[in-house]
Amino acid sequence: MRLPAGRGWWRGRALAAWVPGAAGRAPPPPPPLPGPPGARVRGAAAARRALDRLYSSAARQEKVDMSRFPAENIRNFSIIAHVDHGKSTLADRLLELTGTIDKTKNNKQVLDKLQVERERGITVKAQTASLFYNHEGKEYLLNLIDTPGHVDFSYEVSRSLSACQGVLLVVDANEGIQAQTVANFFLAFEAQLSVIPVINKIDLKNADPERVVKQIEKVFDIPSDECIKISAKLGTNVESVLQAVIERIPPPKVHRNNPLKALVFDSTFDQYRGVIANVALFDGVVAKGDKIVSAHTQKTYEVNEVGVLNPNEQPTHKLYAGQVGYLIAGMKDVTEAQIGDTLYLHKQPVEPLPGFKSAKPMVFAGMYPVDQSEYNNLKSAIEKLTLNDSSVTVHRDNSLALGAGWRLGFLGLLHMEVFNQRLEQEYNASVILTTPTVPYKAVLSSAKLIKEYREKEITIINPAQFPEKSKVSEYLEPVVLGTIITPDEYIGKIMMLCQARRAVQKNMVFIDQNRVMLKYLLPLNEIVVDFYDSLKSLSSGYASFDYEDAGYQTAELVKMDILLNGNFVEELVTIVHKDKAHTVGKAICERLKDSLPRQLFEIAIQAAIGSRIIARETMVVILPGK
Repeated sequence: MRLPAGRGWWRGRALAAWVPGAAGRAPPPPPPLPGPPGARVRGAAAARRALDRLYSSAARQEKVDMSRFPAENIRNFSIIAHVDHGKSTLADRLLELTGTIDKTKNNKQVLDKLQVERERGITVKAQTASLFYNHEGKEYLLNLIDTPGHVDFSYEVSRSLSACQGVLLVVDANEGIQAQTVANFFLAFEAQLSVIPVINKIDLKNADPERVVKQIEKVFDIPSDECIKISAKLGTNVESVLQAVIERIPPPKVHRNNPLKALVFDSTFDQYRGVIANVALFDGVVAKGDKIVSAHTQKTYEVNEVGVLNPNEQPTHKLYAGQVGYLIAGMKDVTEAQIGDTLYLHKQPVEPLPGFKSAKPMVFAGMYPVDQSEYNNLKSAIEKLTLNDSSVTVHRDNSLALGAGWRLGFLGLLHMEVFNQRLEQEYNASVILTTPTVPYKAVLSSAKLIKEYREKEITIINPAQFPEKSKVSEYLEPVVLGTIITPDEYIGKIMMLCQARRAVQKNMVFIDQNRVMLKYLLPLNEIVVDFYDSLKSLSSGYASFDYEDAGYQTAELVKMDILLNGNFVEELVTIVHKDKAHTVGKAICERLKDSLPRQLFEIAIQAAIGSRIIARETMVVILPGK
């Protein structure tokens, strides 16, 4: 992309003023762009992107020598916690303490680079930063990965942990252990990582760090003397966190002399440089000019650039075993960079690393372009975004009303909202999203059908394809094991909510004098839309919820069709439990009656199971002048 015509002077001045080591003064403001306001905004965006490229790795002359960090002086760690417990704030303070960024009042969520993260105030994408820290006369390389806290982004956390040897488990001194704290701890525990508990927000008026220490000791069996009490906002005692990282997290067990073995744990797409892969080196060395091979595609590439994220891209001469950085090797197609892939040197093959277990989608929704002429642009945008968010699954789909599109699988409702928002913000794509559904299964009854589908058990991700009862022996619905942590005064209300959602209680443990941890087996379709909101409402916002996949169970499911004046509408088909069919059907009909535009004729809105009508609403005629 080129800068607008007639602005060549700015390109030269920008280089002189913005490259590190230049005169040190900011470039003069650019003159107003000609044309209407919309064109001006696009022109300014183009200019800004061009400046970013000038200031990027190609323009920076000084390269860091990474050979001065032997494996014993490297620490790779993640920050994990429940939502809003202060992970990103702690990351900001660590970046300041190590001199990675200047200490200013504007340092808020420095590693949260996406617009959606800034707007929502949450982390949705794990971000890496390499910190250089001097401790007792030795220079250490600390590779920090800041991770999301919401259950919908747990795949980001599990991927990040593969590049680490330890974690900082951050717990709010006011709220104590929450549901996602427990889930993230067990992710780290199963990966056999060192866990350093950090109690944050001790400066708050209602903070009770001693109570939280006892909770950590009881729930996680971590001795109280291992907990570090800090205030990330004020910077209180944060220095001791860095010391604990060096003393309590082991260095990576790697060998520089072995052939290269690098794990791709994340990647992004740049339209000018192609795929930028985030890699963790388990063995060997990689440098610019090396020929590398992808174990997944068996294609050979030449390395154009390697470097570390500090937190912006900083090129280096080489990357060594045990280090975490980025690599650009001319991969122009988004399908070439598979997350979990192993890279090795040409003619020096190695056994591929195990990679990652693929994410299991919990929620499916149809996505269609608003205008079918935008289909190819939207396809390209989805491909590039799924490269950066590999937990989304994509299947081609077609609809009579909406045309060609896709059936996308997400880890939850927030994940779906964020993905849609990123499509709009980053790729300027407008889409139509259908109602989210969960994946059901049907066990086929006849040999003829089994031969037709080539399997006895089929998975249904589109409700319109739900088979009739006569063709199946049983239906299966997905279930999850939910963890709810709440103050004990709300137990009664929460139990009633769970029973109304067909939940089965599995366990109940008091984690301290007034906080309870409940475990329930819940049908996924009962919690996917509004369970979390209802839980927060009943508990005045104090209860927290997390869930994990627990397989499938037999259920009495029915397909409910929606008819408008007797015409079947495929996009409104819903799968519901037999006992709730009438309630759900009535609610959908009432909502459609309020939403559909009034006409000069009567419209009958009906919910039907097979040929039986179970609910009806009628939109009355609007007479002219009334």
